Amino acid sequence: MSMGTELDYLLEWVESLQSKVCEVVAEWEGREGNLIMILHAIQNEFGYLPRGVANELAKEMGISLARIYEVITFYNYFRLEPPGEHTIQVCTGTACYLKGSAELHAEIERHLSLRGRAESDFHLETVRCIGCCGMAPAIVVDGETHGRLIRQEVAGVLREKRKGGQL
Repeated sequence: MSMGTELDYLLEWVESLQSKVCEVVAEWEGREGNLIMILHAIQNEFGYLPRGVANELAKEMGISLARIYEVITFYNYFRLEPPGEHTIQVCTGTACYLKGSAELHAEIERHLSLRGRAESDFHLETVRCIGCCGMAPAIVVDGETHGRLIRQEVAGVLREKRKGGQL
């Protein structure tokens, strides 16, 4: 991609971002709780909240940048970095934590680093609860729940997903 083409692409992306922010703000204008709903809509569109979103929202909504970042950083749902192509969530709710979710998390990190996977391929995150306490400890890989796992089974789950074309 030439420098001119790359710059054109970036300008088009920024304009798309600005347009989406304006559209969503207009849709939620004057409604209670609108900031959170606007952030959800933008993240649903882009997969994360690009850094420029906060500046655009501050201008469009007439609120402080600090207030926007308070909301973004308070809620675990919002992401400031693009997610990886594949998402692995490790539950850290009480049942999962007590049954070894920290070990599962460490094993997933170890396995992914051993495989030499690019950081952008995977988004590993911890979540408070996935609602599968009876299956503790549990993880969710690309939307599919795997429960009653032990550390030694992690590689097999990831290998199975990889064969299925999901990882």
